Parts: sequence; structure tokens; C-alpha cells
Amino acid sequence: MGKLLNILPVSDLRQHAAEILKKIRDNKEPVIITQRGRAAAVMISVEAYEKAEQEKEILRLLARGEKEIEAGEGYDLDTVLAEADSILSQ
Repeated sequence: MGKLLNILPVSDLRQHAAEILKKIRDNKEPVIITQRGRAAAVMISVEAYEKAEQEKEILRLLARGEKEIEAGEGYDLDTVLAEADSILSQ
């Protein structure tokens, strides 16, 4: 079973925005914001967002590489590793 999610009504967000933002920054856990009892949005820290974006970029590169391999194209391993290192160091 996965982690229990932090779920918060939008009315609580309005009343305690600064406190909630601090909690998100400190514990790096996402918070699901509900409106009328239904999930409406997810709030995450900037660090978590940036990490997710980097991971998506790596997955895009891997998918592109898979397609290139299937087409008989591509790059040697040293070139691929250098590009991955460059992305990870950003």
C-alpha cells in the first residue's frame, strides 16, 4: 500500500496558505487540494517540481533512444552518457 496522501479542502488553503506552503517546502510531500469534496489540484514544492521535470526529460531521451535503436540509428554509449550527465548536473 502507498503513502497516505495529504488532502486539504480549498477553504483550509485560503485560511492557512502561508502555513501550508511552509509545510510543503519542509516535508517535500504533495498536497491534494479538494473543492466540493473532489480533487481539484496538487501542490508540490518547487524542488519536487524541478526534479519531476528532469526525470521526465530523461524518460523522453530514453524513449527517443529506443526509437533510434529500432530504426538502426543512434549514438554510441559515451555520447549518451555525456548527455545524461549534462542534464543531471543542471
